[in-house]
Amino acid sequence: MMKSTKNSIKKRGKLLVFSAPSGSGKTTIVKYLLGLEYLNLEFSVSATSRVKRGNEIEGKDYYFLSLKEFKNKIRNNEFLEWEEVYRDCFYGTLKSEVERIWAKGKHVIFDIDVVGGLRIKKKYPKETLAVFVKPPSVDELKIRLKKRKTESEDKINMRIAKASIELATAPQFDKIIRNYDLEVALKEAENLVADFVGADISKREK
Repeated sequence: MMKSTKNSIKKRGKLLVFSAPSGSGKTTIVKYLLGLEYLNLEFSVSATSRVKRGNEIEGKDYYFLSLKEFKNKIRNNEFLEWEEVYRDCFYGTLKSEVERIWAKGKHVIFDIDVVGGLRIKKKYPKETLAVFVKPPSVDELKIRLKKRKTESEDKINMRIAKASIELATAPQFDKIIRNYDLEVALKEAENLVADFVGADISKREK
């Protein structure tokens, strides 16, 4: 069991959690929200023990740690949350990352695994808006993952199997966005976040 970190981070802003099975479109939604300056958001870069893919950049896409480094940080209680998503493949949110963003007076937005998202919500129930992005179907997820051409067939099948389990957690989130039409999903996400952080819609960029 992980120890509670409620008292280890000074509360300064809101936490916006976006979770979904891989290929659901949550990353596209998060990038859109980050482009809206009036929302005053900054992205929480997760740490991972997996290797870089393609053109991924250290400190922008992820903090890439060796398996040994990741486990050391777990032992040192340096994570707000962490999860072994696949065997020896860890993802987590460093406490220092949230502190860095809050120190700038911004709200933190997460593109995060379902388990990690729910852990953050449990630890900060009042400060967190947890949103689940639901895909049209599992079959559509598989098509999207194949189009990426970044993973083997075996890894894609692992993600699909995991997606079925993740979809069952949707009712535990505050809100569910059904990403059947991307433009509709983007607008719904913007309205939810603006309302939660108390953003002045009149300051939205035209």
